Formats: sequence, structure tokens, C-alpha cells
Amino acid sequence: MYQTILVPLDRSNRAAQIMPHATSLAQAYGARIVLLNVVDPNQLLPDRLLDSGLQQAVTPDMVSSLTREALDYLEAQRKALQADGIETIIEVRSGPVVQAICLVAEEYGADLVAIASHGRTGLSHAFYGSVAAGIMHQLQRPLLLVRAQFESADEAA
Repeated sequence: MYQTILVPLDRSNRAAQIMPHATSLAQAYGARIVLLNVVDPNQLLPDRLLDSGLQQAVTPDMVSSLTREALDYLEAQRKALQADGIETIIEVRSGPVVQAICLVAEEYGADLVAIASHGRTGLSHAFYGSVAAGIMHQLQRPLLLVRAQFESADEAA
């Protein structure tokens, strides 16, 4: 049923909560996993600075540093998956998150996109938007969405 599973990760513990689900599906179907991290330069600065026209403050060095960090993170994830016998590809892309996820899903012919929702509500949801909602509206592929659990009382606030 599944040959390629795309797993977008933002390097948060919440996003990583999708990994047991993706791993189980990959093992059950003999699927490969494509791990993706998207570096969005627009998210490097607070929105109020972007609205003020200070986007040029995002330097290529900042993006390069985040890209290296993302590759290191994904490489660690790949090693764990390969230890479980799962073929794993890693990708780091730059740009708007939803657009990058949809593009990579198309490029790799992903049969499934597996993502953990951060479960933001209210003002937080309105401010940050919802990657999961954006994917649902733009991607014509099956989506496995798992609502991530809070890790501590501080995160629930």
C-alpha cells in the first residue's frame, strides 16, 4: 500500500512524535521514509520585523547554519531508522514550509505524508498558522496526522 512515506520534522520533540507511527508503517509495508526539514527564512525573525521591511536582516550565514543543524538532526534520525532496516532519505529545503512539503511529496511520489500536529489553538494558531491545515488543503495525497501530546505543564500553557 505504501512505498514512500514523507515525514516532515521541525526538530521539535512534538514533531518527532510521528516517528513511531511512520516507523511501524514503513516496517509493515516495506516502505522507504523521506525525512524533511524546511528552513523558512521568513520564520527566522519576528513577524513585526518582517512587517517593518527588515527581512534583509536574515543573512545567508543564518540560513546556512540552520541548514547544517537540520542535516545533522535528520542524519541522526536516519541512522536510527536504518538500524531498524528502513531505507531512509533526508532532505533539507528552504522556503515556505507548506509549499516545500507539497513539492517534496510530489518529487518523491510519496504515498503518505505523516506529520504530528502541534495542536495550537486560539491566538497561537492565528499567529503561526497551521502547517497541517495547509497540507490538507494543498496536497492531494493521503495524510496521517497525529496530534502531539504536551511534554510538560509549561508547554500546555
